[in-house]
Amino acid sequence: MMPAASPRSSALPWLLVAALALAAPACQRSDATPAPADPAGLDVEAGPADTLAIPDTTDERPPLPDGFVRLSETAPEIALEIRYATAYNFVGEPIDAYLAPECILTEEAAAALKGAARALARDGLGLKVYDCYRPQTAVNHFARWTGSTDESMKQAFYPNEPKGSLFSRGYIATRSGHSRGSTVDLTLVRLPVAASVRTDFPDPADGPLPACDRPLSGPTGPDLPGGGRLPEGDLDMGTAYDCFSPASATDSREVSAEARRNRQRLRAALSAAGFRNYAQEWWHYTLRDEPRSTHYDFPVE
Repeated sequence: MMPAASPRSSALPWLLVAALALAAPACQRSDATPAPADPAGLDVEAGPADTLAIPDTTDERPPLPDGFVRLSETAPEIALEIRYATAYNFVGEPIDAYLAPECILTEEAAAALKGAARALARDGLGLKVYDCYRPQTAVNHFARWTGSTDESMKQAFYPNEPKGSLFSRGYIATRSGHSRGSTVDLTLVRLPVAASVRTDFPDPADGPLPACDRPLSGPTGPDLPGGGRLPEGDLDMGTAYDCFSPASATDSREVSAEARRNRQRLRAALSAAGFRNYAQEWWHYTLRDEPRSTHYDFPVE
């Protein structure tokens, strides 16, 4: 016969259980990983669901008409240098309805351009775009400018053309194929394309602008008295972009053999992708099978 347990000894197991129950939450709290200190000084909590990320602003952009896309979203491998969103263009100020430096195209034109860029990349080359869809409001701005007396950008864009002849010579028009969304102004660059994008431009207030139809000067061209044309970060195409000059015609013999080869290379790549060239401007291409015939007037943003 076992001796009877004392009241203290019989209560001991229950006291142990109670002590363990009370200790468990404290153990859990001591084992929990504290939120790491935020080096940026932001008040954030730890955990995968609360990690900081670069905000996605895609949904904040205004919607486009059906069938149009932003090239920065569909083909980010193509560089953008949208000149009409800057003051460095033949008008000398940002053009109406260019609210952002974006390239908007029809889905078909954007897909074809992406294919051209992919083919060129095999040879270490890429594309830089200067203009794409152009609102009718912008075209109206061009027309309004021709009636003004301002010629501050003449040397850089139409050095030997009278301003009053730009319409009759076919350099600008009251209605533009760009407004249908399948025309693009562009050039050839070396990879990586981002290195070709200019963000600073000459100001006419600082002195004479470089003439757009002169050869390049310096390491990539002859050392010319008075300097050559503005280096634009692309392959030598013989003239600057938007240079209203006979030398800008794609097959012009007024430019160097190297420039003619580069123009032909651009034309071959774009033609293979389904574009046709406007013979008067080496940079101007339109999708042969344009999906739209309407001239649109929504802003570039």
